[in-house]
Amino acid sequence: MTSLQELAGLIAAHGLAPRAATPIAGLTLLRADAKADVPVQVVYTPKVCVIAQGRKRVGLGDQTFDYDARSYLVASVHLPVTGQVVAASRALPYLSLSLEIDVDQLADVMVGMTLPPIEAEVPRGLAVSAMDDALLDAFVRLLRLLDRPADRPMLAPLIQREILYRLLAGEQAPMLRQMASRDSRTRQVSRVVDWLREHYARPFRMSDLTSIANMSAPSLHRHFKALTAMSPLQYQKQIRLREARRILLAEGEDAATVGHAVGYGSPSQFSREYSRLFGSPPRQDVDRLLGEATWPVG
Repeated sequence: MTSLQELAGLIAAHGLAPRAATPIAGLTLLRADAKADVPVQVVYTPKVCVIAQGRKRVGLGDQTFDYDARSYLVASVHLPVTGQVVAASRALPYLSLSLEIDVDQLADVMVGMTLPPIEAEVPRGLAVSAMDDALLDAFVRLLRLLDRPADRPMLAPLIQREILYRLLAGEQAPMLRQMASRDSRTRQVSRVVDWLREHYARPFRMSDLTSIANMSAPSLHRHFKALTAMSPLQYQKQIRLREARRILLAEGEDAATVGHAVGYGSPSQFSREYSRLFGSPPRQDVDRLLGEATWPVG
């Protein structure tokens, strides 16, 4: 049995739902028994994603990232993306995992490494790289702990640190170093991202954001777009609409009330922009989702 086959077997054994949390902090297993007809709108957290079986397509702005069992994906910041499983069947389901990246732990691992200086330019906050044997082996050993509860408290944190070490030694090291360094451009922009996520319903002035980032307006706009593939205003709109969908599904409020709650003054504008993103008006979209047996994996 190869390492990839073992990883797929472990995910299949423990990931019985489309999205399954695990006893290991930050580790989630994902499964899909069929490919998706349309992309799913989701927000990625800072994390690394690994596919053991199947193939996925992720969209950020105008960019498309395809990856499979020969590669891994890293997100360095919260990003509104589209995700679509493009290869899966009942016989060969899509099987993958995601592991959240703890920025403080990443910075701690960096302290013990000899690394080149951090680049001045902000890299895109999403990237795909080829998987190597050492990184794959670390993920397999991490998932083996799902069957060894007595070993988890001691070994899981050690293997997670090893995974971060191997990521820092890999192709996406420039992105990860910027993510972990307190004075990097990525961290400055990330503070703005966090503020927009927390205050998505509030209008903002550019001066509010430049103060948070400690950047000039032109510099912030340039670096924000480099990191997220969108402007701050576009980012806020994406977060607003996804939060509106969550509220509609969870709480059953009417569309006008939810639109106002997430920052829209005009119900017609809310409905129009919601339809543009999700493909149908709010109530129709929610009724469709509630009628589906399972939601597609994003």
